[in-house]
This record gives sequence, C-alpha cells and structure tokens, in this order.
Amino acid sequence: MIPPRHPRIGVAGVGALGYHHARILAGLDGVSLSGIHDMHPERAHEVAQELGTTAMGSLEALLCASDALVVAVPTHAHEDVAAAALRRGTPVLVEKPLAPTLAAADRILATAGEGGAFVQTGHVERFNPAVLAALPFLDRPLFIESHRMAPFTPRSTDVAVILDLMIHDVDLVMSLVGAPLVELAATGLAVLTSSVDIASARLTFSTGAVANLTASRVSLERTRKLRIFQPSGYVSLNLADGTGEFLRLRRDLSELQARATTGPAAVDLSEVVERVALQGDGVEPLRRELEDFRDAVQGKAAPAVTGDDGRAALAVALAIQERIASHVVDTRPA
Repeated sequence: MIPPRHPRIGVAGVGALGYHHARILAGLDGVSLSGIHDMHPERAHEVAQELGTTAMGSLEALLCASDALVVAVPTHAHEDVAAAALRRGTPVLVEKPLAPTLAAADRILATAGEGGAFVQTGHVERFNPAVLAALPFLDRPLFIESHRMAPFTPRSTDVAVILDLMIHDVDLVMSLVGAPLVELAATGLAVLTSSVDIASARLTFSTGAVANLTASRVSLERTRKLRIFQPSGYVSLNLADGTGEFLRLRRDLSELQARATTGPAAVDLSEVVERVALQGDGVEPLRRELEDFRDAVQGKAAPAVTGDDGRAALAVALAIQERIASHVVDTRPA
C-alpha cells in the first residue's frame, strides 16, 4: 500500500486532550482533518462546528473517511478503538497510556502486526522544546530527578497518578538513559480519589544511572521539572515553559588554579561554571508530535515514539503501581 501524500486524519474522542489534537490537525500542513467522533454527540457537534469539520455518527464512519486515526478516548477504550482501526490497516496515534494493562497493550500491537499498520504512542514530552534543546548536551546521565505536580481535577481519575502523570517521566527517563531497568522502588497513597494520587519511584538502570520520580495530582501548584546530572555537567529543564540550562565546568581552569597557589582569593561562580541557555523553538509539543505522526503516515520515517515504547513505559508504570500496592500492604499496622 502506497502511503498517502496528504493523509486524512481523524480524531476519536474530543475531550480535554482530543480537542487539542483536532484543533492542531485542522490547521496542520500536509494533512486534512477528516472528522471527529465522540461518545457524547453533543460534544462532537460543538467541536466540529468550532473547527469546521464533521462530527461522524459512528467510529466506523470516521474510519471510512480516514487514512489514520488519533485515539484520544478514555484509557479503558483504547484497545477497542485502536483495534478497529488497525484491523483495517489504518495507523493510529494512541494517547498515553497505551492501554490499561499489558495484555491489552500486547493485543493492540499484535493487531497492528496483523493489519500491517503502525502504532505511535502519545508521549508528548519527547517533543518538549526544552528536551529537544537539551539532547545535544546529554552524555551518559547518571542521576535524574523529576517533579510533575498538578492541582486536583476530575479528569483522568479513572487511572492512578502513575498512569496519568508519572508515565510521562517514566518514558522520558527510559529514552534518555537507554539502558535496561534493573531495580525499582516506589511508594504512594490515595488522597482524594480511590486511586493513588501522589507517588514517588526510584529506578535503577544497568549503567548505574538512577532516577527519582515524583508525581502528584493533589498539589497546590503546577510544576514540571527535570534535572539531569552527568559527568560533563548538570541539565535543568522547566518542561512547563520549554526552557532550561546546561551548567558545565569551563574547560580551561589553569589560570584559576595558578591564582589559588598564590593564596586564598574569592572566585566568582561564573569564572568556574559556564551556563548554556537551552531555549527551544517555541513550537507546541503536541504540534511536533502530530507532525511526527503525519510524517510516519506519509512513510517518511518511523514514529519517534513507537507502540513498543509505549508498551515498555506502561510495563514500568504498572510495576510502580504494584510496588506501591505491596508497600502499603507490607507497612500497614497489624
């Protein structure tokens, strides 16, 4: 099958995130928004009218009009919607988490293989301008620290905070370290919902790299920060505004060392440390992700975040959930 040069891309699910997929696709070069479908018809018609597209009465009708599909329905419905597209040979971009369980994720990937279509996973932080700007400076990260905190909202409370928020950083860390995970520790608790609302995990990799991840959806403030320590320096990223900096020792310290031999002298930090500003191009990460999906549908390249990547991040996230559950049981007073 020859990839379409100007693919028609549909969006299934136009809630808080699906709406933005549809919004961007409506104006994205090289594609056309073929239509949208949502389990709430009134919502679909409202969004369709705003974006100048068609609210399809069924998923089947949307698939008939589409060369590719964005799956932004609730997590529990990912498998059914993705499988319906993949059985037709239609590639899909499935929002994170790829599925609620590993078994469901494996069935999605198996259906993709049978239908000859690819799966891209919506780990949008891979396309964050700060992350992209930092990549040329990364070299053997040894310690990574992430904080992803958000005020409480009713959205996505069908899954624990690990699958809702922390999985972003799980995927980021795994892609940056690029080595097998060998040890995992985690703790967390439910605060406002029946699922875990705040969690902390420590991941250790075969290279010796360690990552500490913290995620909360019951915070007073919104924070998305990533810090990376490596032999060549320190990277600090503000994922919320797409900026950061790389701090490293200046390469020639001979003058400072010579000065030190003549007696104590105050040294300004700027004389020792070079600060490199990391500023992205300001392009919305979701737009970059959809451009990547478009290019993959056109056959130009494989997606940057594959279905296998999504499955790997899901496996670690679920392991964190299981460890938290066992921790709570093990430490509960007799």
